[in-house]
Amino acid sequence: MQTWTNSEDHPTGTSSALGPSDGLKPSETTLPPDQMGPSGELRPSEEMQHQPANDRSRWIALYVLCVGMLMIVLDVTVVNVALPSIQDDLGFSSSSLAWVVNAYLIAFGGLLLLAGRFGDLMGRSRVFLLGVGLFTLASLLCGLAWTQTLLVAARFVQGIGGAMTSAVILGMIVTMFPEPREQAKAIGVYAFVASAGGSVGLLAGGVLTQSINWHWIFFVNVPIGIVTILLARRLLEKDKGIGFAQGADIPGAALITAALMLGVYTIVKPAADYGWGAGRTLGLGAISLVLLAGFIAREATARNPLVPLRIFRSRNVTGANLIQVLSVAGMFGMFFLGALYLRRVLGYDALEIGLAFLPVTITMGTMSIRFSEPLITRFGARATLPPGLGLIAAGLALFARTPVHADYLLNVLPSMALLGTGAGLCFPALMTVAMSGATQSDAGLASGLVNTTAQVGGALGLAVLATLSASRSARLIAHGQSTAAALTGGYHLAFWIATALVLAAIGVALTVLRPQPVAAQQSDVGHEQTSAEPLYSEVA
Repeated sequence: MQTWTNSEDHPTGTSSALGPSDGLKPSETTLPPDQMGPSGELRPSEEMQHQPANDRSRWIALYVLCVGMLMIVLDVTVVNVALPSIQDDLGFSSSSLAWVVNAYLIAFGGLLLLAGRFGDLMGRSRVFLLGVGLFTLASLLCGLAWTQTLLVAARFVQGIGGAMTSAVILGMIVTMFPEPREQAKAIGVYAFVASAGGSVGLLAGGVLTQSINWHWIFFVNVPIGIVTILLARRLLEKDKGIGFAQGADIPGAALITAALMLGVYTIVKPAADYGWGAGRTLGLGAISLVLLAGFIAREATARNPLVPLRIFRSRNVTGANLIQVLSVAGMFGMFFLGALYLRRVLGYDALEIGLAFLPVTITMGTMSIRFSEPLITRFGARATLPPGLGLIAAGLALFARTPVHADYLLNVLPSMALLGTGAGLCFPALMTVAMSGATQSDAGLASGLVNTTAQVGGALGLAVLATLSASRSARLIAHGQSTAAALTGGYHLAFWIATALVLAAIGVALTVLRPQPVAAQQSDVGHEQTSAEPLYSEVA
C-alpha cells in the first residue's frame, strides 16, 4: 500500500507496518490494542479496507473528467459540420458565418493559460465545475439562438467555459494518479479523448444535423453537462488551491490574455481574409507580439508571477510544448483539409465523412488505452515519441499521394490507420513528458500551457496550410486544370507541409528532450523517486 504524505501528493514509499519479516513477534509490537486482531495479527486499517473503493472512485472520476473534455473537443468539429445549416436558418453571410467558429476560438485560445493558473490558485475542481456549468449554460443559449448576434455571443461564452474546463483536467489527472504506471494509463485515456474527439465530432455532427437539426448539436451538451457536474461534485477531491495570499498578478493576466486573444483573432480573421502579408495582419500581429513581450518582462520582475519563467528552463517541458505546436499543426490541418478533400473532391456527405474518419478513432483508442501504458512503462515516454510521430508522418505523406478519383479502401484507409496508430502511440507519451514533475501547486499551469500550445499549433497550422492550399489550387486552375485536380493538388501541398512539420517534431524529440527514468524500473525500487524531471528544475 502506498502512502502520500508530502504536500505534492507524490509516492513516498510503502507501508512500514511490522510483521514476521522484521524479526519481532506480534506481542512485541507497540501497536495500540484497537489495531490488533484477536490472535495478535495486524488488523487492516480503515485506509486499507477502503483502498479498493477509493481506487475505483479515482478511475470513475477520471472518466467524468474525460467526458467533460470530450464535450469540449467535440464542439469544434460538430459545429463545422453544421455550419451550412446554421447559415441557411439564421441568414449568415459567408463572411459573418466565420464568427460562429471564431468567437469560440478567440475566447478559448485566449483564456487557456490564465484558466490553468487560476486552477492552481483557486482550486482545480472549482474551476472545472464552473467551466462545465458555464459551457452547459452557453450550449443551451446556442441551441435556443434565434438571431445571429445571440448565437455569436453565446459561442464566445461557450469558449470561456471550454477554456476553464479543459485547462485544468490534465493537471487534475497527474495529481490524482502520482504513481508512474497508473499515470501513464490515465494519460492514455485522456489523450485518446482529447485527440480522437475531433473525428468523433465529424460523425456526431453529421448524424445530428441530418437526422434532427443543427440546434441539437448544442442541446446534446445540456444533459451531458448536468450529469458531469453532479458526478464531479461527488467524486472529485475539493482542492483549495494555493490562494492569493501573495497577491494576484493582474497586469500579467491582462497582458497574456490580450496577447493570446489578439493573436488568435489575427490568425482566424485578417490572415484568413487578407493574407499574411496584408498591412492589417502584420499590424495586429505586431501588437500581439508587443503584448507578449510585455508579459514576459512583467513575469521576469513580478514578485508573484502568473507564469514563473523558470518553467521553461526544463528541457522536457519546453521541448514537449514545442513538439505539441508542430505535431498538432500538422494533424489539425490534416483533419480539416482531409474532410474538405472527401467532400469537395470525392463527393462525400457529412455522415460519410464522419464514417471515413472512424478508423482514426478506433486505432487511436486501441493504441492509447490498450498499448500506450505498457510501452511508456517499459521504454519511457521519450523513447515512445519518435516512433509514434514517424507513423503520423508516414500517414500524412501517404495522404499527400491520394488521386482525384481515389478508392477509399485502397487510397484513404491506409493513411487513416497510420495516423490513428501514430497519434495513439505518441500523444499519451507527449502529455506525460509535458506534465513531467508537475506538483499540486503548479499542475494547473503545466496543464494550461500544454493546452495553449495545442490551440496555438492548431490555429497556426490550419491558417497556414489552408492559405497555401488555396493559393496552390488557384494557380493550378489558372493553368487550365480541372477544379477537382486543382483542389487535390492544393491539398497535396498542404499534406506535404504537414509531413514536414511532424518530421521537425521528431527532430525536437531526439535533440531537446532528456531521457527519463523508466517507470518499470522505479517499481522495482519501491517508487522512491518520481519518473519526472521537476517542473521548475533549474537544469537548462
